[in-house]
Amino acid sequence: MSGSNTELQVPKTGFAGLKQNLQKDLISGFLVFLIALPLCLGIALACGYPAISGIFTAIIGAILTTFISDSALTIKGPAAGLIVIAIGAITEFGFTAGQNHASDLHAYQLVLGIGVAAGCIQILFGLFRVGSLGDFFPLSVVHGMLAAIGIIIMLKQFPIAMGGHAEGGPFELILSIPAKIIHMNPCIAAIGVGSLAIMFGVPLIKNKYVKMIPKPMFVLMFAVPLGIYFGISHEHAYHFEGREYMVGDEYLVNVPGNMFKAMTHPDFSSLMTFSGWKWVIMFALIGSLESLLSAKAIDIIDPWKRKTNLNRDLLAVGIGNTVSAFVGGLPMISEIVRSKANIDNGARTRFADLYHGLFLLIFVGSVPFLLHHIPLAALAAMLVYTGFQLTAPREYLHVYRIGREQLIMFVVTIVAVLATDLIIGIAVGIGTKFLIHYINGAPIRSFFKPYLGIVEIDNDTCTIRAAHAIIFSNWIPFKKQIEKVGLNQNRNVVVDLTDTTIVDHSVMEKLHEMEEEFRQNNIKLEVIGLDEHKPLSAHPLSTHRRGFEQMRRIIVFVDSGLQHLLEHELNYHEIRDFTSIACGGILGSSIRDRLRIEILAKPDKAEHFMDELRSEILPRFGKQYGIRAFVENVEAIIPDYSQVGVAVA
Repeated sequence: MSGSNTELQVPKTGFAGLKQNLQKDLISGFLVFLIALPLCLGIALACGYPAISGIFTAIIGAILTTFISDSALTIKGPAAGLIVIAIGAITEFGFTAGQNHASDLHAYQLVLGIGVAAGCIQILFGLFRVGSLGDFFPLSVVHGMLAAIGIIIMLKQFPIAMGGHAEGGPFELILSIPAKIIHMNPCIAAIGVGSLAIMFGVPLIKNKYVKMIPKPMFVLMFAVPLGIYFGISHEHAYHFEGREYMVGDEYLVNVPGNMFKAMTHPDFSSLMTFSGWKWVIMFALIGSLESLLSAKAIDIIDPWKRKTNLNRDLLAVGIGNTVSAFVGGLPMISEIVRSKANIDNGARTRFADLYHGLFLLIFVGSVPFLLHHIPLAALAAMLVYTGFQLTAPREYLHVYRIGREQLIMFVVTIVAVLATDLIIGIAVGIGTKFLIHYINGAPIRSFFKPYLGIVEIDNDTCTIRAAHAIIFSNWIPFKKQIEKVGLNQNRNVVVDLTDTTIVDHSVMEKLHEMEEEFRQNNIKLEVIGLDEHKPLSAHPLSTHRRGFEQMRRIIVFVDSGLQHLLEHELNYHEIRDFTSIACGGILGSSIRDRLRIEILAKPDKAEHFMDELRSEILPRFGKQYGIRAFVENVEAIIPDYSQVGVAVA
């Protein structure tokens, strides 16, 4: 931190901040343009759309949404996370990957109609204030969905980086990897592998001047000259290791000379089919979810901690998507990678997004022929890297540290998405989370309804007491209650979780975020009542489950004459939870007065008592008093005696 008042002052917004922040926003906009240019082309091609469609989306997203959304630093444009939906939709409507241009054009127009409808639904989302939609989905399931998307992107783009084609589903593509490597086109693979090496290698270089240049620019500086050297722009054959290979224009980006003449309009007949509306829902839901999560993530790292109105941002994205689809563009979201680059490059206001779009418009509108020299393998390599970032090993390790049950949901979601599709995969992940919560003691009646009570209000502080389960699916009404009595009335809030049986990771994470939001408003949110809860991992925001402790249950059968001695020993070992029940019994050939003593103790105390029972009491009194003892591991709810329950582990 510089410590200067200038740096700490929140930049002016609207047109008042246009001149004040012009230099920093302009520089950041230019640097983001350098990143966005190749990524927009690559994402469009990966979706089965014409390359120029990605540029349309970025330009419209930048110029239009800047004046609608109040998001200070997000960049709107096409995102890798929607590739899976887009390519799925266009393929279902007859996309042939260049084998039949008429079929490809028709499929493209049909999907544009879906894009318009999805954009209209997002507009309704914004108008009806469903920006809280992103709060419903559990974090591990969302990250699992993104990781699965990353795997699919890598599987789809790796063959292109090798000079081949990607055909089949995820598991088929995994099995085909060795064949793609064996049958690679050497010239194209040299560009693809070299580009991959740059994308993975440049972040390892610590030189500050190297860090100033975006990785995609290094890739283009390598791939374009190498493509020219190989003569890819003109079709010809070459020989390598005794085999003949072909290269030609099809391995380069195809961009029209006049971008405005390349505009394509939608065919709405796709909306007359069931499958069409299936894709509309997927575009609207997944696109909205990704956009909301990205906007929230960027708010967290905004140096000035400004908060985006998520409903307004969703409205802006919906309008942008509707307009974009009308002219032939891809779906857009608030894109997190370019948004983070925007922050890293020193942007101050949302006009940085506007400038990056203007740079795209000027460049593509004036010198489109330069784009034709970009090899497709280089763009595919960038997307392989992007996919890897979504499903990197650190993501799995991070989820595991939060809790093993989170890793189960994460992996189940990944496998389900790969085996089916996004919607079914997310549903399976959510269903898995409900099952885990039920096993961990969450009552079904609290799955969608939080049990809350305001037990104390004074001038400065309100206490909210929660009961039963507080989990992802009932978080939205819980959050609204906290906002109603706290943020809306500028009052401190204490959230008492003493009477809850379980508080899941998603809620712990969101409560932590709300604590920061309260702090920014000069009030306080305090969470209490977790002292008797057991975290399911060492992570501070892991799921907390109340009072389930590993215990030992000891059952001793003995003649009643030894009752006082055994009870004395239990008191000596500070074991207080035991019950003595009189019962009859036959020992040998005689009927005797017997006792059943049931003991619940922590493992260490139970072990000490059992040692004394074995070494001292049994040798002296075992045969005479017919002592029989049984031990089992159990889980017990301690110390809430109104709800004590024991379950065999």
